[in-house]
Amino acid sequence: MGRESESGLPIEPVYGPDDLAGWDPAVKLGEPGAYPFTRGVYPTMYTGKPWTMRQYAGFGTAAESNARYKELIAHGTMGLSVAFDLPTQMGHDSDAPIAHGEVGKVGVAIDSVDDMRVLFGGIPLDKVSTSMTINAPAALLLLLYQLVAEEQGVPADKLTGTIQNDVLKEYIARGTYIFPPKPSLRLIADIFKYCKAEIPKWNTISISGYHMAEAGASPAQEIAFTLADGIEYVRTAIAAGMDVDDFAPRLSFFFVSRTTILEEVAKFRAARRIWARVMREEFGARNPKSQMLRFHTQTAGVQLTAQQPEVNLVRVAVQGLAAVLGGTQSLHTNSFDEAIALPTEKSARLALRTQQVLAYETDVTATVDPFAGSYVIEKMTDEVEAAAVELIAKVEEFGGAVNAIEHGFQKSEIERNAYRIAQETDSGERVVVGVNRFKLDEEEPYEPLRVDPAIEAQQAERLAKLRAERDQSAVDAALAALKEAAEGTNNVLYPMKEALRARATVGEVCNTLREVWGAYVPTDAF
Repeated sequence: MGRESESGLPIEPVYGPDDLAGWDPAVKLGEPGAYPFTRGVYPTMYTGKPWTMRQYAGFGTAAESNARYKELIAHGTMGLSVAFDLPTQMGHDSDAPIAHGEVGKVGVAIDSVDDMRVLFGGIPLDKVSTSMTINAPAALLLLLYQLVAEEQGVPADKLTGTIQNDVLKEYIARGTYIFPPKPSLRLIADIFKYCKAEIPKWNTISISGYHMAEAGASPAQEIAFTLADGIEYVRTAIAAGMDVDDFAPRLSFFFVSRTTILEEVAKFRAARRIWARVMREEFGARNPKSQMLRFHTQTAGVQLTAQQPEVNLVRVAVQGLAAVLGGTQSLHTNSFDEAIALPTEKSARLALRTQQVLAYETDVTATVDPFAGSYVIEKMTDEVEAAAVELIAKVEEFGGAVNAIEHGFQKSEIERNAYRIAQETDSGERVVVGVNRFKLDEEEPYEPLRVDPAIEAQQAERLAKLRAERDQSAVDAALAALKEAAEGTNNVLYPMKEALRARATVGEVCNTLREVWGAYVPTDAF
């Protein structure tokens, strides 16, 4: 009797030619780098050069994070990936009462251009690619980055990187939203237009399934709801007057990679095929780059365990291998101690070394799409694709992703799957090594990295100094201009940039927009 996949699909003990009866390789596969991109978005994939090795880092103060970035670059990281603390993600200054106890805890605290200047001090922004995991206030952090680049003498057309900027998944799975969906989508459209004109090499959005997976989504749900969000963003940009081929080449995606290698490889291949078809057939995209689903992958934090944490090294290596076999464009490998606390310098280095072993000591980079033609992989790709397409159709029945969110559809579906996983783990049907099987009588002690609680007071002092030094009349005028743009139809990023240049804080800018657009309050409507 066969097992079930993470998506609840049957996995048979043996696959053979009969499983692909009537299966047309020309339709299902194509060539690498060609429609429907099942085999990868580039003809040579890793045979020319490996994926971008990113390491997600950020904690405490900007100075501490800057030191970690320089350490990672010295050890071979090709791209930086910035984690921000919760107050920054929610558009609050470090000295706001609501920020108390959270400053610098899950990422770096950024309150103004002063902090961003420290964060990237001594790092040439024309030489690195920077990904920023920031959503509701993504425009602010991108503009702060641009301002620091200008101070370095780096023109905006030399900047490369990505802002996550995916607010719809915040309403579904993560919760770091600020504004209601409609003004949030308007802000995203303004970002698309701004970057096309000002920062043309920047990836304007990373449409994320990772956080849905962390909340309990199955692989099929992960790609279905992520691609449904992507469809909503494309419709928003087109409704704002943009041509699909003007912005779609800069769209990117962000997925998880679990320990279930076969289904993960199938998931990535299915996602590419669905997106290529949607972009060509529904939106009429003609530029092949508009049809490509390019994605970043992070290994599955939700599968890390605090028990026997060294076992996570094995999990991360397996998850990283699945991402590479699935054709990712960039990869972050989690540190083995992240289920306990922020990673230490040593554990972060080991995580990077995991990627380097995959790239330089294995032969998986010697050929494109090594699993192509595998009976099990091709069958599973078809099955995951069919399950995802069915879920996308259900989202469309609500009238699209926003309406489905307002009815609680995606959230409810993910919660049901998360409950199933919890039941299977509790019963022992789903084995978690070190947790419900192969346990130790006593865990070995481990000393994690800890964030200094004094950081909150230090950031408050920096903010007091900033407010005392800056030209307050210039700040007030710039924020007034931003409010006027938000009330009208002009692109808000231009006055927003001037406000940040005048040393307005992240909280002040977000509060100005809250006055006009309001703040989102979730409802349990489903």
